[in-house]
Amino acid sequence: MIVDDEPNMRKILASNLVQDKHIVTEAPGLADATACLAATQYDAVITDQKMLDGQGLDVLSCAREMDPSLAVVFLTAYATVELAVESMRQGAFDFITKPFQPEVVRATARRACEHTELLRENGLLKLTVDRLEGFGEIFGSSPATLAVRLMISRVAPTNATVLITGETGTGKELVARAIHKSSRRARKPFIAVNCAAFTETLLESELFGHEKGAFTGADRVRQGLFEAAHEGTLFLDEAGEMSQATQAKLLRVLADGKILRVGSTKPRDVDVRVLVATHRDLEERTRQGTFRQDLYYRLAVVPIALAPLRKRREDIPGLCELFCREVSRELKVPVRRISLAALDKLTRYDFPGNIRELRNLIERALILSVGVEIGPDDFPLGPVDQETPARSDANLDWIASMPEAVNLREVLEEAEKGLILRALKSSRGVQAEAARRLQLSRSDLAYKLTKHAIKADGD
Repeated sequence: MIVDDEPNMRKILASNLVQDKHIVTEAPGLADATACLAATQYDAVITDQKMLDGQGLDVLSCAREMDPSLAVVFLTAYATVELAVESMRQGAFDFITKPFQPEVVRATARRACEHTELLRENGLLKLTVDRLEGFGEIFGSSPATLAVRLMISRVAPTNATVLITGETGTGKELVARAIHKSSRRARKPFIAVNCAAFTETLLESELFGHEKGAFTGADRVRQGLFEAAHEGTLFLDEAGEMSQATQAKLLRVLADGKILRVGSTKPRDVDVRVLVATHRDLEERTRQGTFRQDLYYRLAVVPIALAPLRKRREDIPGLCELFCREVSRELKVPVRRISLAALDKLTRYDFPGNIRELRNLIERALILSVGVEIGPDDFPLGPVDQETPARSDANLDWIASMPEAVNLREVLEEAEKGLILRALKSSRGVQAEAARRLQLSRSDLAYKLTKHAIKADGD
């Protein structure tokens, strides 16, 4: 693009540049140049400094903002040291004075286009490397893992909300980080928060911030994580544990991009991509009324379900090798090989704690084992493979004493109520302890207490 308010100068420059097969756009001033930059990607810009509606430095600033790789050349009759220094300081590619020699302009234009192309190729290469690094966290070659990697590659370049589901320890946060690293927001913040780690009031304050005096202990204004993650990604882990009030606020943010600090009446604009993870069945929770249906549909724009490790056993040997290298480097201990017998034992184990459990086992083995290689005895596991069903069957012996014709719904309701009552009694009515013993969240237990009309004291 040639930017100059003199038509004859633009015509002379264009006639020289088309000899080198350049496609030339002419702009008579700053306004037209700005519009052209917004609509078209150029390889080089040649601009005059003084024009009727602006300056060449303004063209340079606009070009740098819209496309940092674009080379801008100044061509002016008003050459001063100050202008040359300032244009170069702001990122100009070259500076030519009028009157000019045609071969000099043509050579400079060729170099400018080559410079732009090189910068763009480097940028594309870096983006590719960043994406590969993001995928590197999602290790494995099983069909389930490859399917997840494919989903990440498709959804990452968009701004779609993603719902990541899977058992505890399957790597939901790793998937979220891989999506962020492969997105256009990769250079902006990635902030993760565990929704189950906060009470209702504290979670709202953590996410949306609060004003001074909003509640007891709020002695100063605090920015929330949504504001901290502006233009980046916010990862909400265990989102199924959010209260109804927090769900309503989250729905508002997803709908109109505005947050409301606790204790404030002034909405604030935020540009945040939300990624959500949970090990809960949110569809079931919407049927139970503990999770908003409209929020569920907002979150589950793109669902990614992570398979448990026992469903992709072929990934275990590779994960073992990866974790051995990582842990050895972190703990500064020698890398040791895992024996074939130990690998066989690990691949037949069900891993209720999934990838996190596997990594912990390898860390413990590297610290405590003394042999040249890590053997089966260095992994103290429970029953594996064919022994596991036998253990599960033993827990169901009481079924044999029941009649064959039963009302399954009533049996399950009574069993659930009985287990809750027992947990409350053994924990002396402390709901938090009862929830822990039942492996429930406090909000889940509260719902079931209401459902079975059980008083808080366990009566």
